[in-house]
Amino acid sequence: MSVQELLQNINREDQTVPQAVAQAIPQLEALVEATVERLAQGGRLFYIGAGTSGRLGVVDASECPPTYGVPHGMVVGLIAGGDGAIRKAVEFAEDDPDQAWKDLQAHNISDSDIVVGIAASGRTPYVIGGLKACRRHGIATGCVVCNPDSPVAAEADFPVEVLTGPEFVTGSTRMKAGTGQKLALNMLTTATMVRLGHVKGNKMVDMQLSNHKLVDRGTRMVMEELNLPYNEAGAMLKKFGSVRAAIEAFRGSSEAE
Repeated sequence: MSVQELLQNINREDQTVPQAVAQAIPQLEALVEATVERLAQGGRLFYIGAGTSGRLGVVDASECPPTYGVPHGMVVGLIAGGDGAIRKAVEFAEDDPDQAWKDLQAHNISDSDIVVGIAASGRTPYVIGGLKACRRHGIATGCVVCNPDSPVAAEADFPVEVLTGPEFVTGSTRMKAGTGQKLALNMLTTATMVRLGHVKGNKMVDMQLSNHKLVDRGTRMVMEELNLPYNEAGAMLKKFGSVRAAIEAFRGSSEAE
């Protein structure tokens, strides 16, 4: 194939991924409801996975605190082989069925938490073993897999099957399967955080003000909501530390007057 043909054919395959995710929405709904229930009561969401799947879990977990202002540790991504495997593959790390439970125990996992296994093939021993151990200890389990009727899904109370089909390069599940998993994880944590009240309208009112871009964005949110000049909105944001806190403080003082 020419370069253009390669790109067109990859893109044609990629266009089928959102359709596969759409078919899994009823399953995702059940997983979101279970996750919201536990996080609302102080529990945590854990992801366990290997390779690309593990990295996707780590990425999704790491983005929750800055986006929604939730504590580090509310959503935790664990990858077979440890954090070093995020950058460099650790040979055979995914083949140990006992390691995920050890990794979870290091975080004092309990039955107030929920654990979601991520595995494109649905056959990863690290994930299967982790979910099995969780179920033995009464911990709720979910999964995101890309094959039907998999061993991983069999160990999940709330399985999500995003059936993306054969890859453009056979077995390269970082492609369609990885994209499908990424979309599903986006939906899981976004819907969960909306339901927990960390979004107002479609605004990230609890986001961390960790760079100039986000400070500017937060300032404009306060401006729009309270009809204030930019400088005054910025001063309010700086004083109170978040969009939500600035708006609530302003309205509280207005009502007091």
